[in-house]
Amino acid sequence: MEHARLQVLDARSDAARCPVVRSFFDETTFTATHVVHDPVSRQAAIIDSVLDYDPASGRTQHGTAARIVDYVVAEGLTVAWQLETHAHADHLSAAPWLQTQVGGKLGIGRDIVRVQSVFGKIFNAGTEFARDGSQFDALFDDGSQFHLGTIPVTCLHVPGHTPADMAYIIGDAAFIGDTLFMPDYGTARADFPGGSATTLFASVRRLLTLPDETRVFLCHDYKAPGRDYFAWETTIGAERASNVHVHDGVDEATFVAMRTQRDATLNLPTLIMPSVQVNIRGGRLPEPEDNGTSYIKIPINVL
Repeated sequence: MEHARLQVLDARSDAARCPVVRSFFDETTFTATHVVHDPVSRQAAIIDSVLDYDPASGRTQHGTAARIVDYVVAEGLTVAWQLETHAHADHLSAAPWLQTQVGGKLGIGRDIVRVQSVFGKIFNAGTEFARDGSQFDALFDDGSQFHLGTIPVTCLHVPGHTPADMAYIIGDAAFIGDTLFMPDYGTARADFPGGSATTLFASVRRLLTLPDETRVFLCHDYKAPGRDYFAWETTIGAERASNVHVHDGVDEATFVAMRTQRDATLNLPTLIMPSVQVNIRGGRLPEPEDNGTSYIKIPINVL
């Protein structure tokens, strides 16, 4: 892990490699989708997209994702990647639909196979559901590197919220999923299957070794008490100085005790059942049954 961290710092030494980021916030799921592109080549990646889903009717729509398509077209961008930081439990991914509109390979961390194994059993998905990550075009390892146009990208495995969380360091910007929230809100929960507060602490501390000026783009915001606007961009320096859960000086034991106590009070996300079943399939609905309809399962007294 230390070797991968040093590679990130080396890759980011060229200050000219500063991507353009445009974020789209969905207030229904409190999710920020980020479109990041290289201003030289105009090659882009879409990170953590949202498929509109009505839990009462079971209907899906593409209004939120269509805003991204409009932006990509208007800016003349070429989408190279649809990236997921993890298999989200609070919103459905729109990546497959976006691929049909603007292209891009679908990528996620290699440990998605662990999440598929756990939730494949929970939802009794059957042998027809492959638990090998084959629903994705690329599975990234810790330290995997590629380029977005002229800008280097390094993938960091930052588990704890889930086993498969991946942060993408793209030039001077870090897209860290649910690992951290805004400094006044804290950190992600760690009580989902395969989650660990101890592991989350280590992942957060790893991220906080990035340079203070690193721009940090978050996947969610819920408005901290006393703040009346949504926010999804901060810096490593701000997180180190003032994150209410894990600022410099907070030790592992203190964090784990806080996170464990806090998680015990939280309800499951409203969309966890449809979200996980779709997202472990790379954003695709479960295979239709013999009547041509896809169904979401709800296990009783399991989660």
